[in-house]
Amino acid sequence: MISLSIADGVAEVVLDAPHKLNSLDEQALADLSRAYDDAADAAARGEVRALLLRGEGRAFCAGRDIAGVTPESDDAQAYLGGLVQPLLKKMSAFPAPTFAAAQGACLGVGLGLLLATDVVYVAENAKFGSPFAKLGATLDSGGHWYFTERLGMHRTLDLIYTAELMSGADAVAQGLFSRAMPAAELLENTRAIVAGVATGATGAFRASKELVAHIRDQRLGLWEAMEEENAEQARLCKSEDYAEGFRAFQEKRSPVFKG
Repeated sequence: MISLSIADGVAEVVLDAPHKLNSLDEQALADLSRAYDDAADAAARGEVRALLLRGEGRAFCAGRDIAGVTPESDDAQAYLGGLVQPLLKKMSAFPAPTFAAAQGACLGVGLGLLLATDVVYVAENAKFGSPFAKLGATLDSGGHWYFTERLGMHRTLDLIYTAELMSGADAVAQGLFSRAMPAAELLENTRAIVAGVATGATGAFRASKELVAHIRDQRLGLWEAMEEENAEQARLCKSEDYAEGFRAFQEKRSPVFKG
């Protein structure tokens, strides 16, 4: 089950099937995609300026729900290429800052959901890696690229070959995600941060989000990236939030951004 709630500029998307560790079948992926569409529509109306993704229960998402999968007839390409990858692209392109709070198992498609999110905060006891050696399958949902990019070839293949899992604390220490927190504090702290971001200069945040993605995907050099920064700054200086930010600084008060 996937739920979406919107309040005070924040869209909260919840994976709500804790009895199966929020694992995702085809219907759940379709429901999750629809939730992001609805949140994006609300963002276009100015009602959403940040999004939080989380999972109910003791796991964020244990990956694909394979309880009813028959290996002989399974169409992995249809599931991964036809459903998962388009969803992850949609999530990555969400028109406002996105955050995830991840606890417990974050594996397979669950890892992919995090890779498609702007900022990820994890519980210290969260679990990351590639358990697929025990299934005769391989890491998916962008995991090969992300682990190789962040951890290097040797550590990536070590995780894949051994099926050992990293803790959330270790994942943050090795540069995979932003912050690790005690599990009991994760959601409250993340919600507070997201609420603050939702009152910020959403247009400027969106510009940085797009620029960071372009640097990553196009492998921009310093001077190319700087030229894009300059162009974005020139565009932003015509916005209401830019003017408000400068006025607030000069008047020694907190800015009130409209997003």
